[in-house]
Amino acid sequence: MILAVTGGTGFLGGHVLREAAARGHSIKALARSAQFPRANVEWVKGTLDDFPRLAELVEGADAVIHIAGAINAPALAGFVAANVTGTASMLTAAEAGGVKRFIHISSLSAREPDLSDYGWSKAASEALVVQSPLDWTIVRPPAIYGAGDREMLELFRIARRKGVIPLPPSGRVSLIEAGDLARLLLDLIEAKAAFGQVYEPDDGTTEGYTHREFGKLIGQGVGRPRTLALPVPGFALRLAATAERMRLGDRAKLTPDRVRYFCHPDWVAQKRPPAAIWEPKVKAAEGLKATADWYRSEGWL
Repeated sequence: MILAVTGGTGFLGGHVLREAAARGHSIKALARSAQFPRANVEWVKGTLDDFPRLAELVEGADAVIHIAGAINAPALAGFVAANVTGTASMLTAAEAGGVKRFIHISSLSAREPDLSDYGWSKAASEALVVQSPLDWTIVRPPAIYGAGDREMLELFRIARRKGVIPLPPSGRVSLIEAGDLARLLLDLIEAKAAFGQVYEPDDGTTEGYTHREFGKLIGQGVGRPRTLALPVPGFALRLAATAERMRLGDRAKLTPDRVRYFCHPDWVAQKRPPAAIWEPKVKAAEGLKATADWYRSEGWL
């Protein structure tokens, strides 16, 4: 098949491009700037507000996999531009280009749109997809980790150096390894039973992991099995977010919006894809260890 992919230069997108190429698909991938050649990938230079380039991206495609979006922004407007307006642009391009199959990568945060600007923007993007005439599937991943991920890298570094991981207050999370998620996104393309469905995939651990269990798994991955997961109160995280914003401005990664999201006690997947379509292969203990090994091999850890 020919696949049109947004977000292909990012962490998850890179895994999707590799898996798609391994399956023999041809990929047209949107990129803001020139990219190194990749097997089976044709780079289309443009952005989500560049309609001629979006038309070029979807021309001849059998399906769209829309990954691109913002996970952090200094204000609501940034989330709206990337996650809502960007999704609207891709839906319009797909419909105008005659591409019926549309796979939209959202987030578990869309379940709680009043909790954060990020979650609100993801819920709004989902509403646009649901209202479209396309054969859509919405995927809400939980916390994604794996080779190439920079979002969790600092947790691995702290665990390795200090044997202590600061985590949000008590709660439970689901996890999914990026390669496993990439397989799902590609398996969904021809799964007619998935049309019009919203899925929340994970690694198959029904109740997810407590924050303490998650911290210990990272500790085991970096070779420090006695790592202590230290719950940090919400007020302390809010103070830290304020301090980081003062220090880094719009470049701050820890924001009040993210703190509200992090402190929610239940990010456990509930609407898993049917086993007939896809099943996870990588449990967190194995996957986090492999991620730590990859960090080491690349000199990141």
